[in-house]
Amino acid sequence: MTLDQIIQGATVVAIFLLVAFPVHEFSHAWVAYKLGDSTARYQGRLSLNPIVHFDPIGGTILAISILVAGFGIGWAKPTPVNPYNLRYGRKGETIVAVAGPISNLVMAAIVAIPLRIIISNPSMFATIVSNNVASFLFNVAVLFVQIDVLLLIFNLLPIPPLDGWRGLLGLVDARTAYNLKPFEQYGFVVLLLLIFFAPSFIGGLGDQITRFLLGI
Repeated sequence: MTLDQIIQGATVVAIFLLVAFPVHEFSHAWVAYKLGDSTARYQGRLSLNPIVHFDPIGGTILAISILVAGFGIGWAKPTPVNPYNLRYGRKGETIVAVAGPISNLVMAAIVAIPLRIIISNPSMFATIVSNNVASFLFNVAVLFVQIDVLLLIFNLLPIPPLDGWRGLLGLVDARTAYNLKPFEQYGFVVLLLLIFFAPSFIGGLGDQITRFLLGI
């Protein structure tokens, strides 16, 4: 592994652990709090501090998988939510569930705006890529957008225990949600199969959304 690859891998890990994961989990906690559940706040999770959202196992696996295998598998500490405290009944669970992925989309869109302006201006783009520091920062920003887009897509998949699954259970009627519960025991296996045998699905969709945000 070259020095450039190590630096890029370390940058990706830092984006995940210091920004993407914390903001994602904070968004769950904040929306749950606004809907009447203070569980996350009482446990110190209503914070953007990366430490309170760090999962030792998930974070370690993420770092190793990115630095060694070149792709990321990992997770943050799940945000605790008591659905019985939420307003709007089961729909409140859906709102809390999608808050995390939406936060990743918002971050990706915000960072993509200046990148889009730079890319659309050939002279500005040429100036940036000719400067080592500016080029590095530009590439980090692009990585940031890509990572948040991937987190958006991945977490919205209706597979347990992802946010998309919890959101789905809040949208269907109570009987259907009850009948779907047994499938939760197979969620981890399905996720592994998807990651190892169909990575192009998520990657391809992520690439399309990233290109749209960057205007390329």
